[in-house]
Amino acid sequence: MHHIVKKQTDTKLRLLILTQYYPPETGAPQNRLHELALRLKAKGVEVEVLTAMPNYPKMQIFEAYADGKTKKENIDGITVYRSGIFVKKSASLILRLLNYFSFVFTSFFAGWFRLPKYDYIMVESPPLFLGISARALCLLKGAKMIFNVSDLWPESAEKLGLVTNRFFLGMATMLEEYLYASSTLITGQTQGIVADIKKRFPKKNVYWLPNGVDLSRYNPDAIQKGWRKKVGLADNDLVFLYAGIIGHAQGLEVILKAANSLKAYPRLKFVLLGDGPEKPILLNMAKELALDNVLFLDPVTKNEMPEIIKDVDASVVPLKKLPLFEGAIPSKIFELLAMKTPIILGVNGEAKKLFIEEGKAGLHFEPEDDTLLAQVIEEKIKKNTDFESLGNNGREYVAQKFNRDKIAESFYLELKKLSI
Repeated sequence: MHHIVKKQTDTKLRLLILTQYYPPETGAPQNRLHELALRLKAKGVEVEVLTAMPNYPKMQIFEAYADGKTKKENIDGITVYRSGIFVKKSASLILRLLNYFSFVFTSFFAGWFRLPKYDYIMVESPPLFLGISARALCLLKGAKMIFNVSDLWPESAEKLGLVTNRFFLGMATMLEEYLYASSTLITGQTQGIVADIKKRFPKKNVYWLPNGVDLSRYNPDAIQKGWRKKVGLADNDLVFLYAGIIGHAQGLEVILKAANSLKAYPRLKFVLLGDGPEKPILLNMAKELALDNVLFLDPVTKNEMPEIIKDVDASVVPLKKLPLFEGAIPSKIFELLAMKTPIILGVNGEAKKLFIEEGKAGLHFEPEDDTLLAQVIEEKIKKNTDFESLGNNGREYVAQKFNRDKIAESFYLELKKLSI
């Protein structure tokens, strides 16, 4: 009997997640990887994480970690190893590369000297360069590499104009191709990413591992309304929310321009909740246009979001009009829809296909087109668009297709299949 127990223990899958971003940082990759780790652990996988000292998004090591002594900790039952990283508040490409490569080196040495052997090492890209550390550790630890692609790199950096040096782009493409070729499994966060990799590497095993939502945390039936009162909004106001990073990619001027053309409706309110590099510019624009129908609020904790989402009529989810973003799925969509809050989507491509055409969970306007956004909102006021049905559709759709529990279950079965 003792022998059988030992054999079962020996067959336990051991997985290391290697990522530059992880809680207590907040953000899409941080949440996605932690939630996946928790669910895989619950299924009996021995999951550990190797990550950097937390510093995102302010590019400053968090105070609690500033002495560099927190090399190992336990977060919700997951063992997390940390190694050093160079951080500097600067948009300079050289300093950004130093940031990436410093963690490539420290994670490699931390992994080599401090970590045990694993069956799989799953590396999060971007940053693409972290794949160098993952590949080297796989060779040292006898592990198979899972390359998790949440953004195609260097393609996206080139299309956004972040990197223009041809030599550097050529070298990065060679690295990308080498890492894909060395992987046992490539996972892509969107169907667009999966299709792109499959087209270039038809012989590789490519798997769709989407983002999703915890339906028990984002459960509209379990949350009381009350947020409007706290921020001075009336019960009969028609409230449209944008919550998230206030950055260049989001193109949030579109909301302010639409708000400007809808001043005739006193009960209509737009809330921009969050922080980011574009916030001072938008605050100035709102002042110049005398927009008393726009409310800017500071970021809140993740735990406060469900109550806010529950108490708005709809959420505007915009991005700039770039071909690159046609494969993008803003992570906030899953939480909004889980809370039965319809979306007003200013994104083309995959997000539109999934959530508007297939899920029927909201309405669409052409990216950066404030006239169309204003029309969608005016139609709600004049014809009373059925937001309730759209909201119900949204919850049903994410429960069926983007439930974190189901996503983890499928991925676990894929891991088991690989290890046979």
